[in-house]
Amino acid sequence: MKNFLKDFVRDESGASAAEYALILAIVGTGIALAAFNLGGAIKGAMSSATACINNKTGTC
Repeated sequence: MKNFLKDFVRDESGASAAEYALILAIVGTGIALAAFNLGGAIKGAMSSATACINNKTGTC
């Protein structure tokens, strides 16, 4: 029992799993923010193109 507790205290495999979870959360947040911003940029470009086609005025 004593050896089991020593081994349990020294075991660091759980720490690496927590680090991987943290990295995954950070990368996932970055991907979500990039997708949100890209969606806004595409929406703006499509709105601009639609206005340009409908109004047919000047240079677009």
